[in-house]
Amino acid sequence: MSSSQVGRQGARGSGRAAPGRLVAVSRMLPIPAAEAFRLLTDARNHARWIPMTRVEAPPGPPRRGAMVTAVSGPLARRGAPGIVDRMRIDRWDPPGEGAAGVAVFTKLGPLLLGESQIVVEAAGPHRSRATWSERVRLAGPAPAAALVAPVLRAMLALALARAGREVRASRRRRPSRTGAP
Repeated sequence: MSSSQVGRQGARGSGRAAPGRLVAVSRMLPIPAAEAFRLLTDARNHARWIPMTRVEAPPGPPRRGAMVTAVSGPLARRGAPGIVDRMRIDRWDPPGEGAAGVAVFTKLGPLLLGESQIVVEAAGPHRSRATWSERVRLAGPAPAAALVAPVLRAMLALALARAGREVRASRRRRPSRTGAP
């Protein structure tokens, strides 16, 4: 299933889309799909990539039913209050033989509602294509979604760019296991 097909199916594969405007960003990463999926779906990593954000998530690998809370604001990383984004992992399916990995985080409020989805597909033995999408609306007037979309797109692009830089930097610091450049 392609990432666009996965994205249209929504969190439970029901064909229903969460309310809000869809914003999606894709990026090629120089690591295998399984490694990219683990990196991108571990919400604890998001605090390194998303400005002014701290993330609280349970220890260990992500799992279905786990609760994640992100707080964003000028001093959020220092513990100050900010915009709270509570999420539940409703789907966490790592990539398999010929299948994309899909993780769905359902946004539970109090301000942001909808879902965030990360899809990772193999693009060769040592490369993957990651698509991070958000279909989010504000708990309040519907026209606010038009204001949220550009901010979300910029945040997703920045997060995936930073993840890519982090992966490339870590690859330069350690020798290749295969001996290939």
